[in-house]
Amino acid sequence: MLYAGERTALREMAAAMASEHSSTFSTSIVATLKERIISWQYPPEHRLTEDGLCREFGVSRSPVREALRVLATNGFVRRMDNRGYAVRQVKLRELEELYDVRLALELFAVEQLTGAGAPPDELAALAETWREVLRQPRRDVEELATLDARFHEGLARLAGNTLLLQQLAGINERLQVFRTIDFAKPDRVESTCAEHLAILDRIAAGDVTGARAALRRNVEEGRNIVGNSIKEALARAYAHA
Repeated sequence: MLYAGERTALREMAAAMASEHSSTFSTSIVATLKERIISWQYPPEHRLTEDGLCREFGVSRSPVREALRVLATNGFVRRMDNRGYAVRQVKLRELEELYDVRLALELFAVEQLTGAGAPPDELAALAETWREVLRQPRRDVEELATLDARFHEGLARLAGNTLLLQQLAGINERLQVFRTIDFAKPDRVESTCAEHLAILDRIAAGDVTGARAALRRNVEEGRNIVGNSIKEALARAYAHA
């Protein structure tokens, strides 16, 4: 015979185990859907429904809802009025405009930072981060995308313009998915490390022209990689739609 306290403990244990299993399923679903979105297996505005995902993955609604919530929070999908979700893919023209504004903001920040003189210890810390990435380049693309955004926002922060930093952070949030596409390209990690270190080297040397040129190379290479990848993926997605 179980006492009340023992029954409560068993119920709590069962609930914890169920929650753990649900979390495991949710994590797996997030990883699968994220990979499909990043590789553009889904065309823009592709519908995702709880019923459809429950059938596909053979799970209850709880892990599916959690997975969709995580994807929505990270900007991969958006909630629709009818309670469904749609894949959040930016149109090519919008993407170009985001990169244009990002480049303009960052060029200004680097120019200001280089002209005023950046704290050597801050530049050294940023450089060490990317030397470490160069030593251990095999990393998750999302981790690399986050590190890349932090690098560029770090330069804006050192430039001391709070409004510029806020605007850049907003753009970077919308570009996060595309940064993962950028880092999925072979050898992109190594080239990014080299480009970031070149930017920091020119800033430390007080070379405004060189710093702007190094930054432009870094941003435009990413823009070209992402643009070409999206065009290829869109062609594949619509061919199989």
